[in-house]
Amino acid sequence: GYEITFSLLNPDPKSHTVDWDIEGAVNRFVKPVLDKLSLVANFSVDSQILYYAVLGVTPRYDKESSSFLLSAHSLPHVINPVEARLGSSAASLYPVLNFLLYVPERSHSPLYIQDKDGAPVSTNAFHSPRWGGIMVYNVEAPASPQASLPVHVDVDMARVMEVFLAQLRLLFGLSREEVPPEFLLESPGNEGLADWELDHLLWAHTVENIATVSTTLTSLAQLLDKIGNIVIKDDVASEVYRAVASVQSAVTELSLGHLLAAFQASKDAVTCSERAFFDPSLLHLLYFPDDQKFAIYIPLFLPMAVPILLSLAKIVRETRLRKKEPTKMD
Repeated sequence: GYEITFSLLNPDPKSHTVDWDIEGAVNRFVKPVLDKLSLVANFSVDSQILYYAVLGVTPRYDKESSSFLLSAHSLPHVINPVEARLGSSAASLYPVLNFLLYVPERSHSPLYIQDKDGAPVSTNAFHSPRWGGIMVYNVEAPASPQASLPVHVDVDMARVMEVFLAQLRLLFGLSREEVPPEFLLESPGNEGLADWELDHLLWAHTVENIATVSTTLTSLAQLLDKIGNIVIKDDVASEVYRAVASVQSAVTELSLGHLLAAFQASKDAVTCSERAFFDPSLLHLLYFPDDQKFAIYIPLFLPMAVPILLSLAKIVRETRLRKKEPTKMD
C-alpha cells in the first residue's frame, strides 16, 4: 500500500491567504489514475496545510531577473527540514508519497528553480525518488506597495495537478517512452495511464516479487542449515510450500501472458515467504549452539557435581577394600 499526502506550505500567512480546492482536484485528476493503479497497490489520500513552514535553504537573489533562485545542488537540502514538519510518515504503516505545493514568502518572491545547467525549470518543480515532489507556486505581487495584506490567492489546481501527476508517474517508473516516428502509442486519456503502461507495471512488479521471494526463501534455507536444532512448525512449513507453489504459478502465468494472474500469485508468494521468514518461532535467539550450551550449563552444574563425584569415588574405594579383606572362618 501507499499513502499519498498533498501538503500546502504557506510560510508567510501574514502576506498570503491561500485557498486550494484539493478535494475537487483529487476527485477530478488523481482518483482516475489511482483507480487504474488499484490493481497494483492500495492507496489512501490525505491533505494538510502547514503554516510558517520554510524550505530551510536560503535562495540566491539574481539582480538581472529581480528574482530568487534555487540551484540544483541545493535541492537535496530542502527535503529534510520540510519532512520534519510533515509528520505523515510517523503514523503510517506504508510508504508515504509526499507532494508539496510551496508558496514562497513575500521576501523571497518570485522564486524559481534552476537545473544543473543554470536554466530555469519550466514546471518550477522537482521530484525525489521514493519520496515525492515539490512545486514552487509563485504569487503575483500586489500592484501597489500600500495594498492591504494578506493577499488572497486562489491556486490553479489544474496546473498544479498536471505537475504532481507527472511526478507520480515517475515515482512508479512510468516515464515517457522514446519511440520511433512510425510507432503509434495509445493515449493515456483522462486516466493518465494507458493500458500498455499498466501491463508494463504489472510485469515489472511481478518480476520484482519473484526475485524478492527467491531471496527470502534462500535466506531462510541458509538459516535452517546454520542452526541444526531449530524447530520448524507445521504452519511455517505450509507457508514455505505455499510460497514455492505461488512462485511456480506466477512464472507459468507470466510465460502465458496472463499478467494480472501472475501478479496476484507473486503477491501471495511474497506474503507467505515473509510470514515464514519472520515467524517468532524461528528467531535465532531461541536456539543455542552446543558450545554455548556447555558454556551456560557447566557453571551451574559444576558446584553440584563435585560433591557427587567425590561421594561416588569414596563409595568405589570402600567397595574395593571390602573385596580385598579375607573372610573369617569359624
